[in-house]
Amino acid sequence: MKYKKYFRKTSFKQKGVGDFFLKEIESQKPKIFLEVGVFHGVTARNVCELLSKIHNNDFNYVGIDLFEESIENKNEFIPNTNFSNPIKSFYFKYIKRQNPYSKTAVEDLLKKFKKNINLIKGNSNFLLKKMDMSKIDYVFLDGGHEYSTVINDLNSCIDVINKNGTILCDDYNLTYAPGVKKAIDEFCLKNNFKCTILEFDRFAKIKKD
Repeated sequence: MKYKKYFRKTSFKQKGVGDFFLKEIESQKPKIFLEVGVFHGVTARNVCELLSKIHNNDFNYVGIDLFEESIENKNEFIPNTNFSNPIKSFYFKYIKRQNPYSKTAVEDLLKKFKKNINLIKGNSNFLLKKMDMSKIDYVFLDGGHEYSTVINDLNSCIDVINKNGTILCDDYNLTYAPGVKKAIDEFCLKNNFKCTILEFDRFAKIKKD
């Protein structure tokens, strides 16, 4: 299955990254999938298409994001939500009349799977602690990139690993966000979890050793 961009922004810009990501998800065949850091919803749509193909719509996707550009923690890395392509800017501003980085716009992109999805607006530092992680099979962690946020998200998702699920972290070797690597390494060492660095030195896959 090929990774599609759906006329929106995605962090999977490098050739082959999106396709590799989908192959990784397909190999695990999760039924309850959590994404932290939904952004424009491109990865969410691709994951839903894939899981629908595998499980015939017997799956659930949960997505957490701030869905807004201003946050309290000014030290946090903020993705650029503006399009460099003027056609895309015109399309969303005057035709769709949507901010693509909004919960409404992502729900629109995922409307095909409205019975399978649950989008939650808020900060993962608080939301994840309130969720029952024992029901989650697979976590794709691509939210805040500051050390304190990543280590909080990982600790909050530890039950996923303990029930033999998987956490896949994005941007492991991101040079301008070294807190990601530090948090992942520390989390795996402390809990004796297996951490595999996948292709592109980008993804860190965490499972029980």
